[in-house]
Amino acid sequence: MNGVFRPWLCAMALMIGPQTAMAAPAVRLDTQMFVERVTMDINGRARRTLASADHVGPGDQLIVIVEWRNEGRAPVKDVAVTRPVPRSARIASDDPAMQVSIDGGAHWGRLDDMWLPTPLGGSRRAVAGDVTHVRWLLSDAVPPGQSGRLSYRATVQ
Repeated sequence: MNGVFRPWLCAMALMIGPQTAMAAPAVRLDTQMFVERVTMDINGRARRTLASADHVGPGDQLIVIVEWRNEGRAPVKDVAVTRPVPRSARIASDDPAMQVSIDGGAHWGRLDDMWLPTPLGGSRRAVAGDVTHVRWLLSDAVPPGQSGRLSYRATVQ
């Protein structure tokens, strides 16, 4: 019986392997994070500049940029561009195309529609500090080589 089982198992592995590899979209994601600094110029006007987010502190305004690119040889459709939110950050974006998760990516939706249980058995509306992940859905077919940029703002707590 082992002689019959092994070839069948190998054949199944060969059939499943390529399908799994083909099903995974070849979309590369790169994330950059900057701190928005506001300074006054000599005329008293506010100047906004972006600096590296190497050193951030409470109250700093972050700009997170997610660049995506289809590096595959075929168009991909229904791609979810998903990124974790830094632990100490509170999202400040109201992009209608952006969905959020407050449970590590298990459930998605608009922040206004999210609720969390309270210790006493009730529930409360989720707030920006509860967000663990953000995502955007690219529902249109993305041709090979096409790229794009998405971003959101957050405040360091």
